[in-house]
Amino acid sequence: MPQKAKLGQNFLVDRNACARIVDTLGDISEKTVVEIGPGKAAITAILAQKAYRLIAVELDRELAANLKQRFAASHIEVIEQDILTVDLSSFRRDGQKLLVVGNLPYYITSDILLHLFQYHGAISRAVLMMQREVADRVAAVPGSRDYGLLSATTQLYARLEKIMTLPPGAFSPPPKVYSSVLRLTFAPRFEELGIDAEGFIIFLRQCFAQKRKTLLNNLRAAGFDVSRIAQATEAAAVSPQTRAEALSLEAMARLYRSLRGI
Repeated sequence: MPQKAKLGQNFLVDRNACARIVDTLGDISEKTVVEIGPGKAAITAILAQKAYRLIAVELDRELAANLKQRFAASHIEVIEQDILTVDLSSFRRDGQKLLVVGNLPYYITSDILLHLFQYHGAISRAVLMMQREVADRVAAVPGSRDYGLLSATTQLYARLEKIMTLPPGAFSPPPKVYSSVLRLTFAPRFEELGIDAEGFIIFLRQCFAQKRKTLLNNLRAAGFDVSRIAQATEAAAVSPQTRAEALSLEAMARLYRSLRGI
């Protein structure tokens, strides 16, 4: 069957990599695992042998049909649906949190991450493969060139570990780029930072709106008065001429609280 480029379909065929990804999830013998984009089931087949319960969410109609036929006699539930429309919390049983695994297409990686964060209360851990360039942005530290809104948002919700990087030859058809696997352990930091989730996420977007502009310029564009910005940055011990990419989440939280008089 020909691959559909619009769906970003590059199927993992490296068996050792598949096994390592599953191992990185930890003990899944009593867990519910949600696999995003199982494709041709290279990882699915391993998960099926180890997971207590496996839910495979596949957008491609033909692939979903093949999966349903292949695993008809097993405990695997195949759902033909766009992961971005799936209510992940509906998969929970007895209050147990989910494990998530998937090979994320480049064009929709950020959207899927944000969707997972929306259900952070239902997920304990995710092992995700993505284009290396995107993984570098996700895992970037403040002050580095790659640090931005995606980095800050991800690290607000989860602790990150880089597991491995795979060459194009690990996939069929081979992509033009390398891919990296990240493990995200969900541990939201809102309480620790003394902030509310909804307001702080909006604030991060405002601060990173124009990545090369200073905090002063971005916050002014967001509607904050200059004198208010000056007072808040001074109280938070942050220079208004600093760019958002230079600030840690702790510094961002101080500024957010200062702007709102918290």
